[in-house]
Formats: sequence, C-alpha cells, structure tokens
Amino acid sequence: MNPDAHTLWRAPRWALAFLLACLGMLGPFSIDTYLPAFTGIAKSVGATPVEMQQTLSAYLFGFAIMNLFHGALSDSFGRRPVVLWGIALFTVASAGCALADSIGALVFWRAVQGMSAGAGIVVSRAVIRDMFPPADAQRVMSQVTIYFGIAPAIAPMVGGFLFVHLNWHAIFWFLTAVGLALWVANFKLLPETLHHDQKQPFNARNLMRGYWALGSNPRFLLLALASGIPFNGMFLYVLSAPVFLGEHLHLSPGQFFWFFTLTIAGIMGGAWFSGRLAGRMLPKHQIRNGFVIMLVVSLLNLALNLLFTPTAAWALFPIAIFAFGWALMVPVVTLMVLDLVPERRGMASSFQAFIGSMANGLVAGVIAPLVMHSTVALAATSLAMMSIGIVAWVWVKPRVT
Repeated sequence: MNPDAHTLWRAPRWALAFLLACLGMLGPFSIDTYLPAFTGIAKSVGATPVEMQQTLSAYLFGFAIMNLFHGALSDSFGRRPVVLWGIALFTVASAGCALADSIGALVFWRAVQGMSAGAGIVVSRAVIRDMFPPADAQRVMSQVTIYFGIAPAIAPMVGGFLFVHLNWHAIFWFLTAVGLALWVANFKLLPETLHHDQKQPFNARNLMRGYWALGSNPRFLLLALASGIPFNGMFLYVLSAPVFLGEHLHLSPGQFFWFFTLTIAGIMGGAWFSGRLAGRMLPKHQIRNGFVIMLVVSLLNLALNLLFTPTAAWALFPIAIFAFGWALMVPVVTLMVLDLVPERRGMASSFQAFIGSMANGLVAGVIAPLVMHSTVALAATSLAMMSIGIVAWVWVKPRVT
C-alpha cells in the first residue's frame, strides 16, 4: 500500500471505485456493443461469417497478449501514464473501426482495440491495492465488480439501438466518444498511486526475472486458475446465448434480456455481499462459501438437464446463482494474487488477466462451439470448469495466509 494513499484521493471511496470500474468496462463494451450489428457489418463490408468472427478473435488475441505487459509497464512508469496511453490508443482504434471500409481494416483496428482495452482493468486492480488496506481493498474491489457487472447488460442494448436507428459505424463512434470521455476524466481525476520507492527498473532482464518468478510460483498460478477458470462456467452460457436461449429455451431475441438481467443481478448481488463480508469473515471462508454455492448449483443444473427438458421457467436461475457464487469469492482471490508479490502488483495483475483471457479465448473459439448444441453438455462443461477452480483452491489453500 502507498504510504501517502490518504493524501492522494480525498473524495468518497465509491467515487474512485466508479472511476476504476469505468476503466474495466471498456473491455466488455468493446465486445458486446457491436455484436447486434454482426450481420449488418458483414453485408456492408462484404465479409463472410468466418471473416466477421476474425474481428472478435483479433480483439481477444490482442487483449490477451497485451494483458501480459500493461501491469508490468505500470510497475516501472506508473499507473497513471499506462492508463492514459491505453485509453488514448483505444480511442484512436475505435475511430479506425468506425472509418474502416474493408474487413481487413476492421480486423486490424479491432486488434488494436483489444491491445489497448485491457490497460484499464489490469492497472485498476493494482491501483486499488496501492490505495487501500486489505479489508477496504476488498470492499472497493466488490464495488468495482458491481459497477462492472452493468456493462454486459447494457452494451448489447446500446449497440442494437445505434445500429437500428443509425448504422454500424455509429457503434464505433460511440466507443470513440466513451474513450475520449474516459481519457478526460482520468486525466483530471486519477492520481499516481505507485509510490516512487516501489518503482521497478524497466529493462529486459528485470522483466524476465519478474515473469519467471510469477510463472514458476505454484501459489500464484493456482490462485489465478481459481479466480479465472470458474468464470468460464457462466461465460460459456453467454457465448452460447443465441443457441441456448433461442434453440433450447425457445426464447425470442426480445426475451434474451431475461438471461442477461438475471446473470448480471447474480454478479452484482455476490459482489455486494462480498463487500459486506469484508473484515467480518475470514477470506478463506468467504472463498469456500463461493465455491460451495457454485458446486451445489452446478450439480443441480446438470441433474435437472439430465432429467428434464429445459425451459426458461427454471433453466436461467442456476446460471444466475452460479454468478452470485463466483462474484462472492473472486474479489478475495484477486487480492490474494496481488498480495503474493506486493512489489510487482501490476505484473501480477497482468499475468492473472492474461491467464483468464487465454481461457476465455479457448472457451470462445473451441469449447463453446463443441458443446452449445446440447444443454447437458453445457451443464457438464460448466461443472468441469468450476471444478478446475475448486481443485486449484483446495491445493493452494493451506499455502496462503
């Protein structure tokens, strides 16, 4: 924690949480806002569905790779410069997408968007731990998760409205405006939270030493798996939403919002409860409770899908409860990751985000297409992903304080 933290931010704690959550929202907004316009964009630029899929893959790949470096750069040059340069590049890339007149140009600028969008969410985690002691940091992390949970719910609605009433270019001009507004807000409000005594030298040897120390640390890797892989237990359903909701549950596109509303409510409820428990319950117990909730509801979800034909009347609720359990434990695990290497919190946040992003990309590109056509396969795969997190936590639990 920065010893001067009390002088760096004098506004209410929720205001800093909101500012940092807005940084984290760039990622899901960049993905979800343009999805309703997929078909329209393809017709406009003469792209095939496979080529359009590359606009998403390029974004996810750029996001994952650069996640390795945002935090490490912030350990050397400071949190504020990395955030400002990341938002600036995101804004330029969004304008490039809006002006793209071919699928090649759109893929290129989407890759640049992905490379820059991760700076906010990676560095914001380090900022929280720079500014607050553990219990307060958990409360702020929970507040950030609550605000962050709003983005996936409203982004498709914003994108659909802009596409229907204007055109697909308006979606990316909207993201350009969001980037510009965020840059101005952070330029005026975000303090430099990295203490000068904690700055790391910026050279290849020091960076490689840091990456090796994290990559060879079983506690770090297992905590990263415990926080990142269970997320895909619900993300799998988000990626499979058109098939899961439309074909299996027979919902019309206008009814899809029920799925997103319930899931986001689960995330926000779990995050709120996590903040309330900060300082009142041992972190290990809170993590245990989150995993117990996910395990029980995952087993119930699988059993129900084996025994009954799924309907919207019950099939959406297990996913929302799973989301509650994940959000209950993930702020605590994230702080444990950062505190393993307090001198390299930025790099730790980067590495954690990289592991999660690579898992997300694997699920999006390989696993979801294989299992989305069976509700039993979806439920079993969700259970398997959550189980990876449980195994990782059970192994590392005796080795963390």
